[in-house]
Amino acid sequence: MSNFVTKRREPSRFMVWLGIASSTMLFTMLLVTYVVRQTASDWSTVKLPVVFLISTAVILLSSLTLNNAKQAFWHERFGSYRTNLATTLGLGILFMLLQGWGWRDLFKAGIRLEGNPAGGFIYILSGLHLLHILVGLIFLSIVLGEALLRRPYVDAFVYSVNPPNRLKIKLIALYWHFVDVLWLGLFLFLLVHHGINWQLPIRP
Repeated sequence: MSNFVTKRREPSRFMVWLGIASSTMLFTMLLVTYVVRQTASDWSTVKLPVVFLISTAVILLSSLTLNNAKQAFWHERFGSYRTNLATTLGLGILFMLLQGWGWRDLFKAGIRLEGNPAGGFIYILSGLHLLHILVGLIFLSIVLGEALLRRPYVDAFVYSVNPPNRLKIKLIALYWHFVDVLWLGLFLFLLVHHGINWQLPIRP
């Protein structure tokens, strides 16, 4: 019976790894295109907004809180699990808001999606990554909702020992850590090629 249940859960694990592999290939192709494209005459370096650095710290912190949530779930500390899960969700939302703020700073600096391809690549890379973050936030919201509906210890314990639920937490954590590492790689790549604009745009 346990082997049957395990086999039924395998498609979920496979789909997550397939998605991770596909996303890795997509961003690799985009970065290769970036390197080739930057040799063109119409390429002009664009400084990254400083808020991107702040958002990077936020998303890395969210990996820590999600890992804390996972450990709490495993050790039946359900109050800590809910708190860290909610914190992770909040940090993920904050990351999206900070990225939007960064786009606003770029726009105010005259950087558009069209025109200078360097600016276009920043929007495309960060925008595609935000779509990955949005997917993660949806799943985090689902498991947080399930946790809030099971506040009594007995309900939470029964939920926690259910193998599909344990696998669900593992896969969500795997995916979230992937998108965090993905952003760190993208940010470092862009930082090396563009640098940071420490001077905030002049507000009207």
